[in-house]
Amino acid sequence: MTTPAMEQAIDSFENTRGYLAAATMGLPPKAAVTALADDLATWSAAQRNPMHYGEIVERTRGHYSRLVGVDHTRVAIGSQTSVLASVIACSLPAGSEVVCVESDFTSIVFPFLQHPELTVRSVKLADLAGAVRESTALVVFSLVQSCNGAVADVDAIIAAATRYGARTLCDITQAAGVYPVDASLFDATVCHAYKWLCAPRGVAFLTISEDFAQHVTPVQAGWYAGDDVWASVYGPAMNLATDARRFDVSPAWQAWVGAEHSIGMFADLNMTEVWEHSSRLGNMLCDALGIPHQNQAIVTWPDESGADLAKLTAAGISASVRAGRLRAAFHLWNTDEDVAAVIAALRV
Repeated sequence: MTTPAMEQAIDSFENTRGYLAAATMGLPPKAAVTALADDLATWSAAQRNPMHYGEIVERTRGHYSRLVGVDHTRVAIGSQTSVLASVIACSLPAGSEVVCVESDFTSIVFPFLQHPELTVRSVKLADLAGAVRESTALVVFSLVQSCNGAVADVDAIIAAATRYGARTLCDITQAAGVYPVDASLFDATVCHAYKWLCAPRGVAFLTISEDFAQHVTPVQAGWYAGDDVWASVYGPAMNLATDARRFDVSPAWQAWVGAEHSIGMFADLNMTEVWEHSSRLGNMLCDALGIPHQNQAIVTWPDESGADLAKLTAAGISASVRAGRLRAAFHLWNTDEDVAAVIAALRV
């Protein structure tokens, strides 16, 4: 049985039948759609003041901080994970060793590969903890892998990083909104909210510990990183915020109007309940396919030719193929009927 909060959240979505693509792009709750429409109407009527968006951003920052378990002063806003990861990459001393995961999403890998003065090693996810050594400065990985839904062994990775004094940067884009996340465990996290958090694209977050922040330069600093935002629109004086806001990038206003409702809704949910619901459906599909349980919200199986994806698409089911494997993503709106529909489509 689902809790009333979970049921209310499920009811806030429309047109979800057969939608198994939250790992690609989430769906907006009805309140977000209404808010966006109202904002466009207000803007078109010449009644929108850009200063009003600041309150929306701060409320959304607060929702996100509750969701991932850190104080709002440790949360910075942005629009793309690659940009936020680049801030970390730019602050590493020359000669630093970075350990990444093979086949991880490139937005958290390319920013480090762009710096020839860094040594970047890539290993399999299962080998990540064992790959950390005395020379390692930073461990970079996704909590949930985009290509196959695998969940990282956080305890082992953090223990290894702590043992050798390495920092950790975790991408929680494929976890936040479906999996319990404690961002305080990591030196920094990045997240784009348009997937499981069902926000418009262009809403991203960086969390960073107070200690790590002292070693990171806000190289992308602009007016929104100022201690007093609207007093920071002209130079030459630069007075940046003293907390994580100094890493802020000015928000894409309309995107945050929709994000406020989406992220607020997920922050009010029990993520353990969401994960149990989603991974149960994943294992149900595994049983129907005759493959071992993956214990994940994302279920994958080989589909190099794309034949299975074509069958699902023909049946009106939204899924995706990544790295030669069909990827079916179960979120809170999915039901047992969605599993049955996948199996029926594949048997055609």
